[in-house]
Amino acid sequence: MNSLLNWLDDRTGFKALMHEALYERVPGGARWRYVWGSTLVFTFSVQLVTGLFLWMSYSPSSQTAWESVYYLQHEMLFGWLLRGVHHFTAQAMIVLLVLHLWQVIIDGAYKAPREVNFWLGLILMQIVLGLSLTGYLLPWDQKGYWATKVATNIAGITPLVGEQVQALAVGGPNYGHYTLTRFFALHAGLLPALLVAFLALHIYVFRRHGITVPDPIHKPDTTFWPDQVLKDAVACLAVLATVLTLCLLHGAGPHGGAELGAPADPTENYSAARPEWYFLFLFQFLKYFPGESEIIGAMVIPGAIMGVLALMPLIGRWKLGHGFNVAFMFGIMIGIGFLTFLAVKEDRANADYNFAVADANQKAERVVELAKIQGIGPAGAVQLLRDDPKTRGAALFKVKCASCHRYDDHDGTGRKPTEAATAADLGNFGTRDWIRGVLTDPAGPKHFGPTKNSPEVGDRFTKGQMAEWVEENITSKKVTEEELDAVVEFLASLGERKDAGKLDADKVAKGKNFFGLGSDAVSGTCYDCHLMKVADDPDGAFSDASAQIATGAPDLTGYGSAQWLHEFIAKPGSKKFYGSHNAMQEFAGSLTDREIDLIVKWLLHDWPEPENATK
Repeated sequence: MNSLLNWLDDRTGFKALMHEALYERVPGGARWRYVWGSTLVFTFSVQLVTGLFLWMSYSPSSQTAWESVYYLQHEMLFGWLLRGVHHFTAQAMIVLLVLHLWQVIIDGAYKAPREVNFWLGLILMQIVLGLSLTGYLLPWDQKGYWATKVATNIAGITPLVGEQVQALAVGGPNYGHYTLTRFFALHAGLLPALLVAFLALHIYVFRRHGITVPDPIHKPDTTFWPDQVLKDAVACLAVLATVLTLCLLHGAGPHGGAELGAPADPTENYSAARPEWYFLFLFQFLKYFPGESEIIGAMVIPGAIMGVLALMPLIGRWKLGHGFNVAFMFGIMIGIGFLTFLAVKEDRANADYNFAVADANQKAERVVELAKIQGIGPAGAVQLLRDDPKTRGAALFKVKCASCHRYDDHDGTGRKPTEAATAADLGNFGTRDWIRGVLTDPAGPKHFGPTKNSPEVGDRFTKGQMAEWVEENITSKKVTEEELDAVVEFLASLGERKDAGKLDADKVAKGKNFFGLGSDAVSGTCYDCHLMKVADDPDGAFSDASAQIATGAPDLTGYGSAQWLHEFIAKPGSKKFYGSHNAMQEFAGSLTDREIDLIVKWLLHDWPEPENATK
C-alpha cells in the first residue's frame, strides 16, 4: 500500500495537497463557532448529490414536471426520502447561512484584509437565495406556481426595464412551459456553477488570510486536522440528523418528506399561495406598501439594506463602526423575525387562507388517488382534477348554484355563505331521506322552505298544491307508513346514487302502484300532477291520461337519475319541468354539457374511489 501511495504521490503530489488542506493552523484552538462554514459546504454537497439523482427522474415541462415528481414521491423506491433530504437541506442552508453571517460579523471577520472574502460571501448568499427561489417552482404544483408568479411580478415593477426583466424571467408574456424550463436551467445549471466558482474563490481567499480569532490566547494553537475536523464532522452529522427528522416528521413513505401539492392549474386561482418561510418576512413587509409604493418595499429598502451590508468592511474600520454593524445586523434579524411572526399570526387568523389551505390539501390528496386509480394520461395530471366530479363538481356548484342552494348548509366546498338560501339544500338529494322529507315536510328548512326568501317564488312551494296535498293526506295519516315507505323506495329506485344501497323489490312494486293509483283513503294520486313514463307497467297504474293536471309539476320519469338532473339543470323552465312557473336560472347557456355532468355526478356521489375505500 505504501508503495502504491508513494507512486501516486510521485505522479500527482497529492500528499502535499492533503497536508496543505488538513494541517492549516487554527490560532486559539478548535472551536464550535467555526463549524458554520463547513456545514454550509456539507449541505451544498448534499444538494449536489441529491439534486443529481432527482435530475435523473425529473422531466422539466409543464405537462410532465408534476408527473415526474409524483413518480419520485409515490413510485420510486425511497424517492420520497430523496426529495425530502433535498428539500429540507435547502432550508437548512438558509439557517446555516444566517448563523455563518452572524459569526463573521460578531467576530469582525469582515474587516481588512478580509473585505473581498466578505463580499464574496454576500454574493454566495444571493446565489443560495436564487437557488431557493428557482427550486420552488420545479414541482409545478399550485403552491409553487402561484408563489413564483407573485415573485416574478415584483420584478415587473423595476423602473424602466421592469417588463423586459419579467419577460426574460418568465420566458414570454405568459407563465407556462418556458417559465419552468428557464427556472430549471437556472436551478440545475447556471446557479450551481456560479456557486461552485464563487465558493472556490471564497475558500481560496479565506485560506490566504486565515481564521479571524477574537481572543487568540483562548487555547493553544492547533491544526485543522484532527481537532477542528472532529467538531465540523459532529456538526455536519447534527445537520443531517435534523434534516432526516424533518423528512420523517409526517411519517415514512410517500406521505413523508417534502410536500407535493396539486398540479399547477393557471385557470384556478390559489389564494393560499405563500413563499417559503424564509421569504415570509418580505411577503409581510410588502403589505405596508400598496399600489405604486410597492417598489419602495420590494427594491428600495431591501437594496439599501444590502448596500449597508456591502459597506460593512469600510464602516467597521472604526470601533464605533463595528458596534454599528453588529447592532444593524441584530436589528435586521429582529425585524425579520417580527415580520415573519406577524405573517404567520395573520394567516392563522385568516379564515379564507385556512380554508384555501384545507382545500389545496384535499385536492393534493385527491389527485394522488386519481393517479393511482386511473393513471395519468397524455393531458397530464391536471386534467384528472378538471374531470373529477368530486372536486370540480363541488367547485362548479359553489360558483353557479350556491347563490341559491346549499349543500349540507355550505356552498359545496365547505364554506357557509352569510346570505340566506333561496332554494333547497341538495346535500342528500335523491336519497331516501331526501324523498321522505319532500313527502312529509316539503316546506321544511332542508327542502323547499328557503324558497320563501325568494321574491320570485314566495309561497309557491311552502303553501302550494304539494304542501296542501301533504297536509291533507300525509300529515293527517291518510297515507299509511307502509305506503309512504313504499313510494319512497319506488322514487329512490329511479335515481342513480351509488350510495343508495340495496333496493327492496316488493316495496318498489307497491310504491309504483301507489304512485299511479293511490288508495281509497287518499285524495288524488301522485300521477295526477306528476307525469311518469314507465316502460314496464303490467298493472296499468300509469295508463290514466290525467297526469300533470297541476301547472308546473315536473315530470318525474327517471327522477334523480343523471339524465333527469342534467335536463333539469340545463332547462328547468321547459314544459317537462316547471314551465311558466319556473324561477330557476337556466344553465344551458352558461355551463357546457361537460360542466353540468360534473355537477350531476357530484350530486349523485358518482366519482372514482379506491377499491378499499369505505362505502
